Amino acid sequence: MGVDLESISEASSGAIGSLLSTTILYPLDTCKTKYQAEVQTHGQRKYRNLSDVLWEAVSTGQVLSLYQGLGTKNLQSFIAQFVYFYGYSYFKRLYLENSGSKSIGTKVNLILAAGAGACTAIVTQPLDTASSRMQTSAFGKSKGLWKTLTEGTLSDAFDGLGISLLLTSNPAIQYTVFDQLKQRLLKQKLKKADHDSSPVVLSAFTAFLLGAISKSIATFLTYPAIRCKVMIQAADPEDDDDDDKTKRAQSKSRKTVSGVVSARLEGFSGFSRD
Repeated sequence: MGVDLESISEASSGAIGSLLSTTILYPLDTCKTKYQAEVQTHGQRKYRNLSDVLWEAVSTGQVLSLYQGLGTKNLQSFIAQFVYFYGYSYFKRLYLENSGSKSIGTKVNLILAAGAGACTAIVTQPLDTASSRMQTSAFGKSKGLWKTLTEGTLSDAFDGLGISLLLTSNPAIQYTVFDQLKQRLLKQKLKKADHDSSPVVLSAFTAFLLGAISKSIATFLTYPAIRCKVMIQAADPEDDDDDDKTKRAQSKSRKTVSGVVSARLEGFSGFSRD
């Protein structure tokens, strides 16, 4: 099979479009990531909210450090968008050619999207891990991409891959919630409508509102997994201060899902920090 130029074109457009938004929002993303990655020590937290992270950067004269890891993040974002758009377009074209169908149903569409998302997660996981470690390093002490990737084992570069694959279910959750809300709303409108009236449809604003609600619900349901992944991928705080082997061993124990869940007994409230 030859090169799919149409899929490559769509993939390139999506990848380039993601770079601008990633760059503009990166300082906020760094604050969010450092805040989410923090684990309480002796019942105390360094950051109470996102503004504390920003204030630390300002007060220490490390404002530019809010951009540490930007190059890696942009590289990851570009590759992720390219792989996803190309994978989705390729899977869609392959399905249409082999099934003989002229269109794709919702369920099949979700499966294709999940497949493209899984491929994206596998390809970009090392960059995702490196980006998270750079962002969560102490301000001014972030290491370069190559050093970040090579200072651990190959498996360390894929920290959080299982959770990344799990998070590909987010669109499916979002669509399911959206569809259920839409069906209930249409039924209510249908009961109030006259039999001779035009077909009942959702207005653009209502559809937008339902989309926002369903996205919020999907994000809320998967947020503990999102934070768990960030905590697993986060840089070891000890790397910025000393080489205490005991502390390193404790940090290593948090590099698993079970370790993160039990860390400091934060519970669900700890995973729900935003």
